[in-house]
Amino acid sequence: MDNSSILETIHMLEHENLDIRTATLGISLMDCISDDVDVVCKQVYDKITTLGADLVDEANAVGAKYGVSVVNKRISVTPASLILPRGTKEDFVKLAKALDDAAIKIGVDFIGGFSALVHSGMTESERALIEAIPEALATTEKVCSSVNVGTSKSGLNMDAVALMGKVIKDAAYLSRDADSIGCAKLVVFANAVEDNPFMAGAFHGTGLGDHVLHVGISGPGVVKTALEKFRGAPFDEVAQCISEMTFKITRMGELVGKEIAKRLDTPFGTIDLSLAPTPAVGDSVARILEEIGVGTVGGHGTTAALAMLNDAVKKGGINASAHVGGLSGAFIPVSEDEGMISAAASGALAFDKLEAMTCVCSVGLDMIAIPGDTPAETLSAMIADESMIGIINHKTTAVRLIPVVGKDVGDNATFGGLLGEAPILPVHKNDCAAFAARGGFIPAPIHSFKN
Repeated sequence: MDNSSILETIHMLEHENLDIRTATLGISLMDCISDDVDVVCKQVYDKITTLGADLVDEANAVGAKYGVSVVNKRISVTPASLILPRGTKEDFVKLAKALDDAAIKIGVDFIGGFSALVHSGMTESERALIEAIPEALATTEKVCSSVNVGTSKSGLNMDAVALMGKVIKDAAYLSRDADSIGCAKLVVFANAVEDNPFMAGAFHGTGLGDHVLHVGISGPGVVKTALEKFRGAPFDEVAQCISEMTFKITRMGELVGKEIAKRLDTPFGTIDLSLAPTPAVGDSVARILEEIGVGTVGGHGTTAALAMLNDAVKKGGINASAHVGGLSGAFIPVSEDEGMISAAASGALAFDKLEAMTCVCSVGLDMIAIPGDTPAETLSAMIADESMIGIINHKTTAVRLIPVVGKDVGDNATFGGLLGEAPILPVHKNDCAAFAARGGFIPAPIHSFKN
């Protein structure tokens, strides 16, 4: 690396919020399977605290060596529904507490994998886990949960979608004293990926090895600053600028991630190059879109700008490393992005525009606060809408909605830390009960059949 590149990287780290957003150690729990919940809980606790014992210290040491902040240290595990094949709701709550105890012991920020994959059907143990989610999230500190309800190959499991609407409502109620923050730790997916290092949706897929280290890197501020030199330039030059910056960011992330993995004696997995924002000024995806020229995010042109941004980020990352995976692209969580918060508060960014933007972003309807009296059936319909965007377009989509109990449009929800805050957005008042009650499956699209 030449002197100018070194100086440029130092400036990114010191002034433009470039960081390693997460180092996530994925751990397989398949060797912990048992019908005895006490045996499972002990084996799970022992394995996580053994393999993850040095994660925090080594990630901090590598970050200090290279002068880059490794903001979050996390664990992802095998979807919990698989390791208690005959588990009851009470068993899964007990397992969630064991996961939480292990995470607290080793000092990580979150542990993901209290999850079920029900896109093609639902076993009794998977249903029990899903029904346990509200209590599990309310009685733990660090546990995150996800449920995959559809894929482009299988279609959409509407029985699971209907159930998840009720689960979100229950999770909101049980954490009502903290602006229903329990829902911030729950994601409903279509086309979930097994190497995602970002919470709340991370889990360790069954196609992965016994343990693996993934990193997620983020630099919205870096991209925003670079684009300031391209005001008035044509779009192909803008896209090239974004790709070149993400190339550099990816190389830095691969260097740090591989060294953390080496120190942990763990295989290196993937780099998730996602422009994941924070509430801090200068760390916003919305401000990138505004720099591109849309005026205020949410206005006309926003979806096209986001599509170009997302594609350019992926191209830059893939050119830089053979290890790019996870979600990779641009995240648009409302409460976690200073520019998105501002646009939503002013009325420039509405729910329907957010849904349109999810057609081209990396994830979906993320960290959106809505009125606490929103019916469960409406939540289910929102999940169905967003899931079908992913299923039809062969992309991952997700829903992380927060019906804030006791609050309505005009109020504000505060979650703190990286989760930020958000104005309560209005939702459509149509009656979705008959839609949600149908159940069954929305079939996979015809173009998904490839063999």
